Amino acid sequence: MRNRLRERTAAWSPNRRIITLAGALAALLLIAGFVAVLAGRSETHDQAPAHPTPQASPSRAPRSPTPSTSTTSGTVPGPPPVSDPLAFARDAARMLWTYDTRTTTQQQQLAGTKTWMTPETKYADWTSVSEQVPDPLLWSRMADQDQRASAKITESHFPGAFKTALSEDPAAITQAYIYAITVSGSQTLTWSGGGSGAEERSVTLAVQCRPSQDCALVALAPTVAP
Repeated sequence: MRNRLRERTAAWSPNRRIITLAGALAALLLIAGFVAVLAGRSETHDQAPAHPTPQASPSRAPRSPTPSTSTTSGTVPGPPPVSDPLAFARDAARMLWTYDTRTTTQQQQLAGTKTWMTPETKYADWTSVSEQVPDPLLWSRMADQDQRASAKITESHFPGAFKTALSEDPAAITQAYIYAITVSGSQTLTWSGGGSGAEERSVTLAVQCRPSQDCALVALAPTVAP
């Protein structure tokens, strides 16, 4: 049974990475003004983009009040009050790759994850994000084995195609201030009986960082082309 559980969990982790929402997210980012980003992203090193990036502001508006993580979202951390897209994306990826079935229910995991989403429903793609949480049945079987996961983030960067698109039309970002950011790292799984395993992870996130406001998660983007 443990072997079947680990196999199902291993299959869930990489295969449920977003690969089916390209069309929906393309429409989403078209509204935001950079649909060209989805045409063919290429990876590049971590550096500042060639377009305006929101700066920290002492008067930035906080996100809507979120439920207490101790009662509503178990051990899922709340979103950080930051205005740097790269920093927020790293924290968001760490949150998505971290869970503890010993202390958090599947519903709490979903509730905690949702507090990271932008309140602007015009852009938010909750489906792409919520699919990163195992369904109730799988979660319960994971809980039977006290399964938990931790994450280590190694880097984050703006994909080259995103920077190219924005350099060609710098004003496009001001329509919704949504940034495409690729985050890489690793996830370590642990379960009862001393079992453990690890795998490399990479994901591209759509993050909204309006000036004078904290960043928020918009969606998981399609797989980045090499």
